[in-house]
Amino acid sequence: MLTSNVFRRSRVGLAIGSLLLAMGAAAAQDVCANIEQPLTDALKQEYAGLAAAALDGGGTPDQIEVDTILQSGARSVAYVTPPEMEPGYMFFEKAGGKKEFKDVWGGFATVSEQPETAKWAETLGAPADLSACFASLAASDEDDE
Repeated sequence: MLTSNVFRRSRVGLAIGSLLLAMGAAAAQDVCANIEQPLTDALKQEYAGLAAAALDGGGTPDQIEVDTILQSGARSVAYVTPPEMEPGYMFFEKAGGKKEFKDVWGGFATVSEQPETAKWAETLGAPADLSACFASLAASDEDDE
């Protein structure tokens, strides 16, 4: 009898743990709901061209890989990988009908650094929803120890 009680408790604990993990994943997706854009060929080409123009020696648009595009209002962020360079999140603002390069974030942040990462994006003029989505994507799963 003791064995079956322990087994039932461990199954309940496993189910609760799985539910909590699923809820965490859903929360991470929710922060980018309506911000993350579908990666169409036209958008990839547009942001590859913008990245090539903004980066000295960053290659030609056909050499730049665009993996993620986020947008909120007139502000957007593209996660790009140029040849011979580290990938980065490039920030743009649409003004006068054109997207203008603002800054780039290279590297990653820890989960505990997400608030500071979002604040950095907001200093560029990114709205709070875009900043929060960017910070959640830029954060790695493990904090510094």
